[in-house]
Amino acid sequence: MIIFLGVLVLLAISLSLKVLNEYERGVVFRLGRVIHEVGPGMIALIPGMDRMVRIDLRTITLDVPPQDVITRDNVTVKVNAVVYFRVVKPNRAVVEVENFLMATSKLAQTTLRSVLGQVELDELLASRESVNHRLKSILDAQTEPWGVQVANVEVKQIDLPVEMQRAMAKQAEAERERRSKIIAAEGELQAAQKLSEAAKIMSENPISLQLRYLQTIREMSHEKSIHTLIPLPMDLISCFLKKPEVQEKK
Repeated sequence: MIIFLGVLVLLAISLSLKVLNEYERGVVFRLGRVIHEVGPGMIALIPGMDRMVRIDLRTITLDVPPQDVITRDNVTVKVNAVVYFRVVKPNRAVVEVENFLMATSKLAQTTLRSVLGQVELDELLASRESVNHRLKSILDAQTEPWGVQVANVEVKQIDLPVEMQRAMAKQAEAERERRSKIIAAEGELQAAQKLSEAAKIMSENPISLQLRYLQTIREMSHEKSIHTLIPLPMDLISCFLKKPEVQEKK
């Protein structure tokens, strides 16, 4: 009999003592009412009267499954995301919502479809940081009554239809071709301006034209060629092209 009572006492002690880690908190219910929040360390409960719910305070990484989203410009895309959140008020996380993990997951899915449906595809691709911030603000405001704090939301992957990928590739190619033509036109304009300035300088200083002529002959002489053509200035041969004047007979 004594042994039996001793076993019962040890069993009651083992059921009444709980150990909570540093990152855990416990919400204690006594006869169905919340008494207080406990932890970390060893916690003593009254057997048969107290019940404790463990809550992990570490940051939880939640993968949002791919969602079919129709953007504001009527483009169907498949988007998935990841949500980082943690419990900051264990009492609310237990009392205010049945399963805060599932509730946060479902809320993230609906919020993702709602927010991305209000933006155009170009904004979604180019301004992903602002979209992430908008998602975080909405989720954090809606999960605050549950004692859950959303730290960050990141849109991971955006899957576009094949037709849209081809259209965007053509658009990017056309944009690169346009930039190439603009750069070539600007180069021709700068070259024409420099040639005009050089012609103006040579017209004001005729000696510079002769120096340029001599430099051209020197460059041609360095080339490996059997025949070398040397251009002669027109003023050197103009005297040979003039017709002799016929003296008038008296």
